[in-house]
Amino acid sequence: MERFVTAGGVTVHILDSEKGEKCIILLHGYLETMYIWSEFADLLSREYRVILIDIPGHGLTDYAPADASGNRINTMDFCATVVKDVLDKCSVSKAVIGGHSLGGYIALACCRLYPERFEKLILFNSHPYEDPEEKANDRKREIDVIESGKLQVLAAMSIPKMYCRANLREMDEKIRETIELCETHDPMGIVASIKGMQLRPDATLTLSDPSIPAMVIVGDDDSFMPAAMIEAMRGSFPKVRLEELAQCGHNCFIEHPAKVLNSVISFVG
Repeated sequence: MERFVTAGGVTVHILDSEKGEKCIILLHGYLETMYIWSEFADLLSREYRVILIDIPGHGLTDYAPADASGNRINTMDFCATVVKDVLDKCSVSKAVIGGHSLGGYIALACCRLYPERFEKLILFNSHPYEDPEEKANDRKREIDVIESGKLQVLAAMSIPKMYCRANLREMDEKIRETIELCETHDPMGIVASIKGMQLRPDATLTLSDPSIPAMVIVGDDDSFMPAAMIEAMRGSFPKVRLEELAQCGHNCFIEHPAKVLNSVISFVG
């Protein structure tokens, strides 16, 4: 069922399959909406209850209210509270949480703040690290582009980079759909999310926590997660299940849905 709920004090757009013994909640990435998961969620829902949300500032979900200084920032902690409240509204006491890219940063915050609510963690093309200086500068430039009224231009430039170059032709329809859905975003909601990413803390301790088993799925041709980062994760998190897919960019569950589905089912049980 697709509906709106109030979570974290804001209106949140969700989709809940409502059936299944185990529940998986999936969080999409930057510039995406919950519909990025549609085909993959259909496959997962044969085995599990699946909840999708538009994360704060994206799609039809509102973004964080103003803080004491008047700033509206989708901090990872605020987004985590939204996720926890969505589970409450759906009467789910404990879930597996999966996050893609930015959704992975939020998922890590969820596990840090509300560990009792999450039994397992899956990161899809995501990591626990803070932004390096170059990425921080990129985010500042993206804010400038959006505030100049060019969100759609940014989307048209950024979204194709999320896919392995060898898969671009095959992914053409999904790329067009994702860019078109960017028209549903409130540009200032996206800015609030960028600011939240700029402020996010390092989450290596959370990913290292053995009380919440974790799996990370990455691609070997991911423009946003270089090989050096993947190797660093492999060495730093020996208890985390890390799977690297060949001929895969930043959207593993779209580029290789069958392989990712098998990995998720094997991990979740």
